[in-house]
Amino acid sequence: MKTFNIMLKSINDVKDFVNIVNRYDFDVDLTSGRYIVDAKSIMGIFSLDLSKPIRVEAHTDDPSDFMKDITPFIVD
Repeated sequence: MKTFNIMLKSINDVKDFVNIVNRYDFDVDLTSGRYIVDAKSIMGIFSLDLSKPIRVEAHTDDPSDFMKDITPFIVD
């Protein structure tokens, strides 16, 4: 499992992120505060506080391609 933070600043960012995540067959969870949602669910993402960084947990042993695809969203 790989854990890191992302920022989704606009509706288009959310749409693009969900489209990328749906290309992969492993589970990806997003955590904001005490809420955890499936990263493949656009409605779930919109239920989070998007003004703060969101923690991503990618449940895979090799997240390298996934990390490359979502690089524009990754923050420290």
